[in-house]
Amino acid sequence: MLKGSLYVALGAVLGANLRYGVARFVGRVVPIDFPLGTLLINLTGSFILGAFFMWARDHLPVDSNWRLVVAVGFCGGYTTFSSFTWESYALIREGRWEMALLNIFASNVLGMLAVVAGAMLVSKFMTPAV
Repeated sequence: MLKGSLYVALGAVLGANLRYGVARFVGRVVPIDFPLGTLLINLTGSFILGAFFMWARDHLPVDSNWRLVVAVGFCGGYTTFSSFTWESYALIREGRWEMALLNIFASNVLGMLAVVAGAMLVSKFMTPAV
């Protein structure tokens, strides 16, 4: 168990640092009022996860430790959006369109409501720092 956690941690450190670097770089290079860095991270993370899983499944047997490093660790540290998109895609491939749409709807709409609820709760009950 600890060995698996170390593989996840290694990938997560790499993914989180790359996320930070990409977001800062894009913010400096393209100074627009839109979260372009986050969009780029979400898209590239989803691409990496989709490519890795299909490559590992169809073209070359990959040791499960690499799955932990790349899929869980790196992509999880880089963006959890990639997991969301892969799981939605997997449901669609299985012909489970209703579940895929539910996942897409729930993750986006309920996620937005959760952000609003958390922000409102803190705004209402916590005193701002001076």
